Amino acid sequence: MDKPRLSVVETQAAAVEQKVVRAWTEFEPYAGAGGRGRGFETLRERERRFHELLEALPTAIYTTDENGKITYYNQAAVDLWGCSPVLGSTEWCGSWKLFWPNGLPMRHDQCPMAMALREKRPIRGMEAIAERADGIRVPFIPFPTPLYDSAGALVGAVNMLVDITDRKRAENQQALMIRELHHRVRNTLATVQAVMRTTARASATIEEFEEAFVGRIDSLSKTHELLTENFDQAVALATLLSNELDAYDDGACQRVRLKGPPVELPSVLAVPIGMALHELTTNAAKYGSLSMIGGVVEVTWSVRIESGARRLHVEWIEQDGPAVKPPTRKGFGSRLLEHVLARQIGADVTVDYDPDGLRARIIVPLPR
Repeated sequence: MDKPRLSVVETQAAAVEQKVVRAWTEFEPYAGAGGRGRGFETLRERERRFHELLEALPTAIYTTDENGKITYYNQAAVDLWGCSPVLGSTEWCGSWKLFWPNGLPMRHDQCPMAMALREKRPIRGMEAIAERADGIRVPFIPFPTPLYDSAGALVGAVNMLVDITDRKRAENQQALMIRELHHRVRNTLATVQAVMRTTARASATIEEFEEAFVGRIDSLSKTHELLTENFDQAVALATLLSNELDAYDDGACQRVRLKGPPVELPSVLAVPIGMALHELTTNAAKYGSLSMIGGVVEVTWSVRIESGARRLHVEWIEQDGPAVKPPTRKGFGSRLLEHVLARQIGADVTVDYDPDGLRARIIVPLPR
């Protein structure tokens, strides 16, 4: 059976552990040296070099005696714990409080270092959380390893604490993105079903249904493509408008005029607003100002504070097109503008079939 592959953290930790244990092995024969004079000075020099090695490591490291009392810790350990434990008095671990990965409290005498000394074996594959005195919690992976003298007697242990805050943050972000993806997929399927049913009811022929349905799904696809490219961000309203209207522009910004401040829309708003803009564009291209040369579509928008809430105001104005007549029946676009936007995102929509050009006003509550 193949051995399980070690993570990058575990591989790096194993290399550091070997270095520390090797240094201890070189130091230990002198640790028991008694007397004074040159032997004592050699012991002090070896101890100083061993501690210099531990202090130079960027990872939190501390040592204990065989009873679990802390005998040394480096500055990286102080930074992780947020405090400086009392040498020879503090037991097992220098952190203010300890927790299991599930958030339950962990007694210090149950911590990995205590297990390593009690069971006289290295402890691997565990995670824990240290809470500092300021309330900040730091997830970490411990690597406690017993230390023995030349006679094989247990004399203490060394522990390395690898801060995995960044890894946990990345894992949480990934989980959040997966949940958001599932949410978007469910919403997309529900939207497609609603579009299909409503388009079918509003279409007189199969050909008419196919043309309208394909166009709406294509618009939905473009909006979701934008959301995918900006998964953890919002989509600009100007980008949604450009996606729909750029194909009808004359290149001189005379036929399609867009004006407004930068406004970012979260997915819950971008999808229905994107479909509403598609319906307005399709209607203008078939029956309105974009259906003839010289016709103009002007879209302006602004964000206003009303009753303590932010609201997006969008004005759609068509000019220099054919005379406008109110529709004789309610199609998908009319239902979307007048009913769906109100139910889905609380929008207030007004459509004016002015003979000189269709005018639509959409007011949408924005999140704080």
